[in-house]
Amino acid sequence: MPAIRLASAALLLMMSAAVSAVEVDGVNLPEHVQIGAGGPELVLNGAGVRVDTIFKVYVAALYLPFKMDDGEAILRDNQPSRLSLYLLRDVTAQQLTTSINKALHDTLTPAQRLLLEPRLKQVNEIFLALQQMKKGMRIVIDYLPQFDTTIRVNDEERGRIPGADFNQALLRIWIGDRPRDLQMKKALLGIR
Repeated sequence: MPAIRLASAALLLMMSAAVSAVEVDGVNLPEHVQIGAGGPELVLNGAGVRVDTIFKVYVAALYLPFKMDDGEAILRDNQPSRLSLYLLRDVTAQQLTTSINKALHDTLTPAQRLLLEPRLKQVNEIFLALQQMKKGMRIVIDYLPQFDTTIRVNDEERGRIPGADFNQALLRIWIGDRPRDLQMKKALLGIR
């Protein structure tokens, strides 16, 4: 009898693990994540694939304390969040920083960009130090209101940037009122 219970428990565990992950373009995304040891648990809000011209560049996943489909409300609420980017192709650090800078230029007003300029330079330095980013790498952008924005590459912390305004500006690229990719915005907000 104990062997049957053990086998049943193992089967149940395997089934729950299969249900607790979402697959997007071959990338398995957990339904829940926790920021740091003892930090808040977040739920997968939405995920999608960023396509540039005809090339798939990355899978993005947005995690929040609870599901929300209003990008402006998410930006306004100053709540913990995680944006995970899983590279689907090799990119250079210069390509990534150019893309981020162009996206911020397109999604922020000149006054907003001016206030963020020193911190945007810090982000550029973080990514330019990497030189090359290979397919399969993961970039995680965690935000905790009391600890600012932390950028990790393959689970290694690369830098922290202060200010809720910075995190809002960064997330605005994906879920703001003028997103870089409208289909990606819908995917991250869980809108189909």
